[in-house]
Parts: sequence; structure tokens; C-alpha cells
Amino acid sequence: MDPVSDSTRDEADPAPPSGTPVEAEASATASLPVRGIFAVIGTISLAFGLIGIFVPVLPTTPFVLLAAACYARASRRLYGWLLGQPALGPIITDWRRSRSLPPGVKRRALVLVALTFAVSIALVDELPVRAALLATGVVLIVFLSRIPTSR
Repeated sequence: MDPVSDSTRDEADPAPPSGTPVEAEASATASLPVRGIFAVIGTISLAFGLIGIFVPVLPTTPFVLLAAACYARASRRLYGWLLGQPALGPIITDWRRSRSLPPGVKRRALVLVALTFAVSIALVDELPVRAALLATGVVLIVFLSRIPTSR
């Protein structure tokens, strides 16, 4: 039985791809202003995530996961679109299903974090800034290392 009644369903939004989590169904019960706020936050988060692909210290994955969570509450159409992206959809689906990352994604993230923080530390002259970068990099590497690997 569908938890959202047909009278509250937003029929303009197609359902997310099959096999995806059902959290997007909750979007139909939120008021329009709340859904709009979630859509804006999700879009800003996705923009930061995409910028993070090219900017070494800005993380991509947390922003993309935040965008997915916001889109799931804002619009089934936006959520379905994001999950349908070949580079992002499988990662989001794995995360939502098992709270894990594929081995290749985790490995690339760890290598990129280590490289970008090492380069940043080498380029900075001030010792306090180097120490802050080192501490941040270590915390991020420990955090990423503790995330389970799928498959």
C-alpha cells in the first residue's frame, strides 16, 4: 500500500527510477514553500558538489548526498533526475541503501584528499595554516576510511 494518498501525490513529478529508495515519496506531503526551500538548498548543494570536482579542498560527495536528500524531499522529478545521472546515481543509491561507498570511489577520494592536502601544505608558508591543513586532512582521511566499502 502506498503511504502517500493519491489526493496528495504531485502527478507532475514522475517516480524515481525503479530500485531506488522511497524517501522521495515524502516530497508529495510537504507544503509547496517547504518543497521550494529544499529544491533551492539541493540545487546550491549540487552546485558546490560540482565545483568540488575541480577545486581540490572542496568535497564533492557530501554536497551531492545533501542534494539527493533535499531533492528527495522537494520533488520526485528532481530526485529521479539526480539518481539517473550515470556518474552520481549509483553512488547515491549505494549510500542510501547501505551507507557505503563503492571501493573505487572510496579509493579515489582518499588519494585525492591526500594529494590535495599534501600540495596545499607544501604551498603554504605559515606554520599555523600548515598545521590546520594537516589536522583537517587527517580528520577527513580518518572519516573517509571509516565509511564501509560496498560489494
